[in-house]
This record gives sequence, structure tokens and C-alpha cells, in this order.
Amino acid sequence: MTSATDISNRIIEAVMAQKLAPGARLGEQQLAMLFDCSRTIVREALTHLATRGIVTVSSRRGWYLIEPSPAEAREAFEARRVIEMGLIRCATSVNKAAIKQLKVHVAKEKAAIKGQDVGLRSYLLGDFHVCLAECLGNSLLADTLRDFTARTTLIAMLYQSSHDAAHSCAEHAEIVQALERNDRARAEELMQQHIGHVQAALKLQAPSGDPLSELRHALAPLSEAPPKAASTGRAQDLHTSSAKKSSKESSTYLGALL
Repeated sequence: MTSATDISNRIIEAVMAQKLAPGARLGEQQLAMLFDCSRTIVREALTHLATRGIVTVSSRRGWYLIEPSPAEAREAFEARRVIEMGLIRCATSVNKAAIKQLKVHVAKEKAAIKGQDVGLRSYLLGDFHVCLAECLGNSLLADTLRDFTARTTLIAMLYQSSHDAAHSCAEHAEIVQALERNDRARAEELMQQHIGHVQAALKLQAPSGDPLSELRHALAPLSEAPPKAASTGRAQDLHTSSAKKSSKESSTYLGALL
């Protein structure tokens, strides 16, 4: 029988693969039908995700994925800096088995970037940070990072990140190389730079003084609308906006994963 943990894990995976968008509604009845379980189990899973800061509930809308504000986005990245740089700094050493596991993960990332599965690519790029925490011997912080990675994936989708997938993978490889040399100071520096690059790629604009600015822009005559930027054709990572994908790739229907 499907457990509440199974459901919450699948939702986290869907978020990290960019198959569920910020603000997506998670109906209890629909999820119960998809997972062939009771609404009680679904509600338990969603309640658990709410305590982890991934979903929220409204008396009018029901359960839905969070839509972080710019301030919450900055806090999430700052939390990741503290956790990930602290993990590297406090690591006494990284054994050969852990280095091998990290290299295998980076190899999977490279293969996914060359492939067509956007969801797998996005998931692997985010899961590298969870894998790193596990390899550094802290399973508790690995679980915490999984939640923060899911949250920052939603942030990246919401604020249309332009961070390139191949660049992200290359930065992961550099971090692993520094750890292999036991150069933790350099690995920590590289991690700080990596998280900074990801955050810098977000379109986190300062609040406008005009409360109608967004609506004013949306309803402007087409002749006044700015031209669309030409596509670069580059592969983008888990931080890329779902708006740049095909309708199939950006589907928010969880059933696509089942």
C-alpha cells in the first residue's frame, strides 16, 4: 500500500524535475486516485510537506505548492550557503568511495544534459547537493538540503532563471575535484561561487512603486510590448523557467510521473 512518505517523496521528485510548477494545486481526491490510497494518507503526506515548507494550504484554494517571495528566495539561498559551505568546512576527509560516487553522479548529469529528458536533467543537477551531503556523512542535513533544493527549484521556475545546465555541471565537477585533492578551502570557495551564480541568474526585481505595474504591462497595446528575446538554444538546468519549455515538458500534472 502507498504510504504518506511515498507520496511526499514523489511530489518532491516532481518538483526537482520541474514537473510541478510554483502554485500548482494538489487536490486530495485527485492524488488519492493517482496513488490508489485514502484521502487520509494523502492529507498526512501534504501536512508533512507543509511542515517542510514545500506546500501550503488555504481554506479556499486547498493544498498547493508554495510561491516564494523575492525575500523568501534570498533567505533560501542564504540557508543553502550556510549548510553546504559548513558541510564542506567541517568534513574531516572524503574517502575514495564517496569521491567515486560523486564522480558517477556528475557523469550522469553530463549524460542527461546531452539527452532530451529535461526532467531527469533538472533532478540530477539538484540532487548533486543532496548526494554531496550524504557523501560527507550527514544524512540529516542531506534531508534538509533535499527540501531546500526543491524550494530553490520552485524559486528558479518562478523567477525565470537563466543559469546554464552545462555550466552548473562543470561547477559540480570542480567541487568534486577539489574534494578529491582534499582542498576543502577551495571546495568551499567553489560552492559559494556556484550558489552565487545560481542566485544571480534569477530575475529578482525590487518591488515597484506602482501597484498596477504588472497589470499595466500585461494590458499594454501589442505595439508597445517589448520584443521577445531570441532563444539561445542552450541547455538549461533545474534553475530554468518552465515557461521556456514545451507544453509537454512544463506539464504540472503529477500523473505524468506515474
